[in-house]
Amino acid sequence: MPENVNVERTRNYLRQIKGAVLYKGGAVAASFLAIPLMISYLGVAQFGIWSTLLTIMSWVVFFDLGVGNGLRNKVAESLAKNNSSEARNYISSAYSLIALVAVLLWLLFTYFSYSVSWQRIFNTELVAEEDLRSAVQVAITFMLINFWIGLVTALLGAVQRTALVSLGQLFTNVFALVAVYLLGVFSDASIIKLSWMYGVGLLGGNVFLSIWFFREYKGLIPAFKLRRDHVTPLLSVGIQFFVIQLAVLVVFATDKILITQLFGPEYVAEYEVVFKLFSIITFLHTMICSPLWSAYTDAYHRHDTAWIVRMLRAQLKLYSFVVVCLMGLVLLAPLVISIWIGHEFPVSISLVALVALFVAVTTWNNIFAVMLNGAGAIRVQLYTAITAMITNIPLAFLMVKFFGMGVGGIVLAATLSLLFSAVLLPLQVHRLLGGKAALI
Repeated sequence: MPENVNVERTRNYLRQIKGAVLYKGGAVAASFLAIPLMISYLGVAQFGIWSTLLTIMSWVVFFDLGVGNGLRNKVAESLAKNNSSEARNYISSAYSLIALVAVLLWLLFTYFSYSVSWQRIFNTELVAEEDLRSAVQVAITFMLINFWIGLVTALLGAVQRTALVSLGQLFTNVFALVAVYLLGVFSDASIIKLSWMYGVGLLGGNVFLSIWFFREYKGLIPAFKLRRDHVTPLLSVGIQFFVIQLAVLVVFATDKILITQLFGPEYVAEYEVVFKLFSIITFLHTMICSPLWSAYTDAYHRHDTAWIVRMLRAQLKLYSFVVVCLMGLVLLAPLVISIWIGHEFPVSISLVALVALFVAVTTWNNIFAVMLNGAGAIRVQLYTAITAMITNIPLAFLMVKFFGMGVGGIVLAATLSLLFSAVLLPLQVHRLLGGKAALI
């Protein structure tokens, strides 16, 4: 392994972290400032509806059949082998395939939208049925357009420029902050208007990134054609990622739906505020881990096991600091939330503690999942993800209905469903590295 390749990979990783600190920090700050403005603009109950709507919107990204993650791995692998022509063919096939899927999903959703009661789905009569339908239709339309344009984030990951993904998030969050402030000043509460503003901001960030990327990497501009010999490998890897993503959807994205159905949309607000507070830890940890995905891909295909082990050891040292931060945040959460949202906004300390435990487990899993994703060795993840997907919702009902745990029971159920991964993923990493991963 040439030493200059090893050193440059490490230097680029550190550069991406430095860039992400600035961009992600700004994005998180804008997101936090927007929460009290949204609650003030919409009210607690309508904010709960909006938060649930964002969850439904996020489901769209799971319909790419894992193509985005497969594209990231295949492009990174091709570039590691100095084969830019093959990388461009993968990009062309991915963009063409996702465009076709997005159009089909839009047609299907438009038909579906007029066949269901959105008031029933959101468990509310606070917003008129037609207004809910319009808000969802606007939001999903923007999400599906972004579904296609957003492939650029996979490409930025593949070329190890993940800090720019955070720049796109900064643009989106700052736009949303300004938009909700202006809506609060000049408009009555309207989820439809908020959907428009949020959609424009979401799209704008990825349009900016796409223009930059294809100017910087002109040789990778897609030709918009489907090639079976490139679609098949994308889907072969992608389907496994898709199942994992589907499991993530069940574990991470159904909580708000369950809370809405079991307790009412007003209870989503407390859950959202507590999770948003602890997302500081999640965002910072993801910011550090995410650039490693394609760096691991590069190192793995160059057989640089020593570098991979060194990075994993560094991540485990960082994790001990994450745990300390989580414990500190549990103690400070009531004070922080009272200052941030207001004294009249009560939070349960048990919910705070359970969210902290959930974040501790997810960050632990992420350390090993990123390495396995980069290497394309995701079979164990696939099995543990399916197990989590099957057990999460039954566990949630058990915690709520049998043990009477309230909203915290839903969080605990999600945490328990992730314990399979917490045990098996480190063992898979150890096996993959030939027993060289004596990490601690």
